[in-house]
Amino acid sequence: MKLVVDTGLWRTDTEAEAAPLAAVLEVSGAVLAWTVDDPDPSAPPALTFTDPARADWLWRVTGERGHVELLSALEDGPDRAVEVADLQLLAAPLAPLRKLALGHWLRRWWPASRRDGIALLDAALLDAEIAVLTAAAEAFFTDDTLDSDVAELLAPHAAALASHARSGDSRVRTLAQAALELGEQNGIDAPDLVDAGRGRREDYALAAGGGNRSGALVIADGVDSVRWAGVPASTFDAAEDTVDWSIEVADAAVVAAVRVALTGSGDPAGIAVRLVSAAVNATGVLDSSGTARLPVFDSGDRPLTEAVAWNHDWSTTAVTVGVPVGESAQTRARLRAFARARLTTATADAFLAEVLAADSLY
Repeated sequence: MKLVVDTGLWRTDTEAEAAPLAAVLEVSGAVLAWTVDDPDPSAPPALTFTDPARADWLWRVTGERGHVELLSALEDGPDRAVEVADLQLLAAPLAPLRKLALGHWLRRWWPASRRDGIALLDAALLDAEIAVLTAAAEAFFTDDTLDSDVAELLAPHAAALASHARSGDSRVRTLAQAALELGEQNGIDAPDLVDAGRGRREDYALAAGGGNRSGALVIADGVDSVRWAGVPASTFDAAEDTVDWSIEVADAAVVAAVRVALTGSGDPAGIAVRLVSAAVNATGVLDSSGTARLPVFDSGDRPLTEAVAWNHDWSTTAVTVGVPVGESAQTRARLRAFARARLTTATADAFLAEVLAADSLY
């Protein structure tokens, strides 16, 4: 095994793709990352040590001798690289960690889309299974990490899990009951009566594609796409071209109307939106329906006049929803293909939420 120094931290020379193509898990003293659509489930992770001394689980994935040799090499080795001969990470003890990393990826990046036919995952059941798996892997979480907080996973879903615990589906019932017991151990009380649908958008809300609803005069229109890494999870439809924009004249004022397709339980209210077309720009925030009407300004930050708007070339118009990020359409297409494959082909590491989503397609 070869280790190198990267931005001041030791890491193995195995590399994983960057987000959103990486499934990442922070354990005590280290961060593990796998390329999410790697066809080999036993492929070793990219391992970055945040504090090797805290990684007291390391012997479980290297063997006791490997643990000693690795820590000794890191302490005594050169500043930039070190080689530990005949040392490999063991696939079997890493398998549950890989599944946990995948679960966190599903929480953040699952590309639910009405337009693309990729079903929503039940957030309560997904977080419940991640919590149960985290508790089972407690030896890897001997101190607090970003991914070790079981209570944080379960607290938002107490009501839904209480309802699931009375499900006629034994798989759902068993998981929900286990999660509720785990929640009680972590100080979360399950309510007696619940509304299973509360706090969740059961049907996909499609705000985009509705055309001009204001009755205003439309000068130009077009579409753009949401960059997943720039927005909160479980809020927007993950298909391409789900951002509709139009330049309109209403009451002698030029405005940019933006509509974004929604899905999941997230609230888009307050998420930034910016339209840019050469020197023309419009900035504001979405409302809870995923829409915004924005005043349009010229290069001098003056309100754009109707005459200038009619003569402007709008062909280069781009709309950014959320934080600007560099993310390609090819990356998003690759992850949609991965999601579809998980819904159509049984995998050993499937979460119950995925299994139920696949069942809903038939």
